[in-house]
Amino acid sequence: MRHFFAPKDIIREIGLGKGAVSMSHTIARTSVGWNFDNSYARLPDAFYRKLAPTPVRAPKLVVLNERLAAELGLNADLLRGEEGAAVFAGNKLPEGAEPLAQAYAGHQFGYFTMLGDGRALLLGEQITPSGERFDIQLKGSGRTPFSRGGDGRAALGPMLREYIISESMHALGIPTTRSLAVVTTGEDVFREETLPGAVLVRVAASHLRVGTFQYAAARGGGLIRTLADYALKRHFPKGLEEPNPYLYLLHQVVDRQAELIARWLQVGFIHGVMNTDNMSIAGETIDYGPCAFMDVYDPATVFSSIDRQGRYAYGNQPEIGAWNLARFAESILSLLHDDEDEAVGMAEEAIRQFGTLFRKYWLSGFRTKLGLLGEETEDEALIRDLLALMQQARADFTNTFRLLTLGRPEETAMYGTDQFAEWEKRWLARRSRQGREEEARQLMRRGNPAIIPRNHRVEEALAAAADGDLTVMERLLEALADPYAYRPEQEPYADPPAPTSIPYRTFCGT
Repeated sequence: MRHFFAPKDIIREIGLGKGAVSMSHTIARTSVGWNFDNSYARLPDAFYRKLAPTPVRAPKLVVLNERLAAELGLNADLLRGEEGAAVFAGNKLPEGAEPLAQAYAGHQFGYFTMLGDGRALLLGEQITPSGERFDIQLKGSGRTPFSRGGDGRAALGPMLREYIISESMHALGIPTTRSLAVVTTGEDVFREETLPGAVLVRVAASHLRVGTFQYAAARGGGLIRTLADYALKRHFPKGLEEPNPYLYLLHQVVDRQAELIARWLQVGFIHGVMNTDNMSIAGETIDYGPCAFMDVYDPATVFSSIDRQGRYAYGNQPEIGAWNLARFAESILSLLHDDEDEAVGMAEEAIRQFGTLFRKYWLSGFRTKLGLLGEETEDEALIRDLLALMQQARADFTNTFRLLTLGRPEETAMYGTDQFAEWEKRWLARRSRQGREEEARQLMRRGNPAIIPRNHRVEEALAAAADGDLTVMERLLEALADPYAYRPEQEPYADPPAPTSIPYRTFCGT
């Protein structure tokens, strides 16, 4: 994946003053390739508040995702200049943009509240040359009516972190929002310390959340049907031909979430804050806040500084996914059937399917990771027994499967124990029964990344970027762009962090 990195000195230019900006927005009329068709802005205005981004003092481009720009039909050469930085920071509006802050609700750590974009604005929906539709959103673009006392801004570190993690997830083949660019603002933000401000340009299939449906249901007035019809047209048009399109919608959202969460577990990803407002009905990973990748395998692993009870720990993610989907089903209950009992029965059956679907996707993914072709009844026990051995030995999740892929089980943390010897015997017998050994090896390479965005490597890149050195991040992104390549130059990024008694902690980055 190719990225354009601005010169090192751009970050040093920020924070030289805090003079207020007084300007009106201009329209960027260039041949950049903006092609907006803003269907969300045509929904009832209860779903959003229209407003312009708050201009910043001195926008500077830090990183531009050139390949993504090309996929969107945008001219990366033109976006590298001052006008591109001005658009990405919110100082100029692309032609056709209709900026708005979306309204939604959500269960945050189990407690329901009304919410909305407190520091983000949807510029519009870019139609690509292939006819696909993607939201273009500015994150960190200033206060909105939903800011709830916040400043509406974002710091550089968390925005670069989302860029790295979201693009890594894309390279891993996991559905995700993506990052088009990060710009600095020339202004400071104040958290526990003074930090350089930045704006992230996020690209998503849409920003429709479970919380958007909860908001519509809570507001009443027919908004839930309007939203459900919109979601069907935008994401599930085949459902419009179904006898019960809203039941079809529910089943599709359940299926996508089951597959997505199974894919998270297969790479050791922990979202960190699976509130219903952070759950996209399009089946994409969204809102990278206190997320991280697990090193040592332990289902109880949690990194978020605010998740003190482990609600969103690695092993709890399927259960939380089902809980969130139940909230989604509740929000559209009135659409499923005129008879409430019938509607509840339909919803309950759909939610029960989540467990079946998740298990199917989870088994399929871990069969791939172990090179198991076809299906045998003992496969699940084989997978779970390995994971139990890994947990007992405090084995590195990614590297255990990487070493098995490379045919080097003797380097795993479990090797030398009677339990692992017995497990390996069962695994090899299973592989022997299926034959097609070369096909099995290739299957493992497709299912086991050689590298992931290790937390210590991400922090290393962010620390260097804060000092004005973007080369560390550039090298990291280059290595992560093809995580299944098993290239020699990726080897240093496979090393786990040095042992420490201080647990790694992540933060929401607000």
